Amino acid sequence: SSLEINNEAVVSTQSTGVEEEEEIVENGSTKGNSNGGGGGMFSFLKNFNLSTQQTITSEQLQPVLEKLKEHLTSKNVAAEISIQLCDSLESTLVGKSYSSFTGLTSTVRNALSETLTKILSPKRRVNVLRDVVEAKARSRPYVITFCGVNGVGKSTNLAKVCFWLLDNGYRVLVVGGDTFRAGAVEQLRTHVVRLANMYSEDKVQLYERGYGKDPAGLAFEAIKYAKDRCFDVVLVDTAGRMQDNEPLMRALSKLVAMNKPDLTLFVGEALVGNEAVDQLVKFNQALIDNSVTAEAGTKSIIDGILLTKFDCIDDKVGAAISMTYITGQPIVFVGTGQQYPDLRSLNVKSVVTALLR
Repeated sequence: SSLEINNEAVVSTQSTGVEEEEEIVENGSTKGNSNGGGGGMFSFLKNFNLSTQQTITSEQLQPVLEKLKEHLTSKNVAAEISIQLCDSLESTLVGKSYSSFTGLTSTVRNALSETLTKILSPKRRVNVLRDVVEAKARSRPYVITFCGVNGVGKSTNLAKVCFWLLDNGYRVLVVGGDTFRAGAVEQLRTHVVRLANMYSEDKVQLYERGYGKDPAGLAFEAIKYAKDRCFDVVLVDTAGRMQDNEPLMRALSKLVAMNKPDLTLFVGEALVGNEAVDQLVKFNQALIDNSVTAEAGTKSIIDGILLTKFDCIDDKVGAAISMTYITGQPIVFVGTGQQYPDLRSLNVKSVVTALLR
């Protein structure tokens, strides 16, 4: 189901620089119709001068792009990404023609809208339900690994994904792969017990071996257990880790390289901008640097993104753009609350509309 965003939630109460610029262009093109009733429609068309075409220059674009950078940053797009987007727009638009009727700012906004839509619609789409069916046809479970920094809601959102899969009729094995943080396994057990009460113990189980174990080996055992007992999906929790913690990043890379999950999801907060980009870049690079497999020489990467706390950001949806722009990977899910059903797919049109307001 698509993400529904309340219109009042995504409309900014303050006029943005981009909107003000557009109003100036429109007012300038309607000014001067003060000669009374003689002209009628012909006078109206003459003032708009529909046939006038102008070529866009870099000098013309600069004030509009400066306001656009400020606007995107205010929407929580990472500053570096805002600059790169505006530079890309300048390269695309300089030398192009625009109608004086349309206005320069409207032309820029339309081009930005197209760019943002393309960024949020990566070429590779992740369809988990379809891929689960394909894995079942090969007599093996579909494996998802969840990773991210501390405190972003990995376990809670893993439980939401589990609920969604159970609701679609699949058997799910949840793996307590966070063998580092005290209480992590107990937190997962609480979720699994609740979900088992909602469905059945046969439909969802927890695989755990306590603390201090090697997470990569634990996940390997769990996947074999799931295959032997005909589970459809394996959800692997991992320890939250800061992106600069090299030993833990190596441990995550080992888990991914050894078990080759079908989907490695980075769980990040929609509330952060620049920090989210730094986290995601370093997680992705750690996987690339440490996980070249001896057999095939392939590299593991982040395959998709789960954005949490999407219900808390009003119209500041820029983290979605920052994360997809920097990796080229899709946002597979967004978390929109604390209850199990509070998981949605991303509504690209709503996010682009919110960014441009």
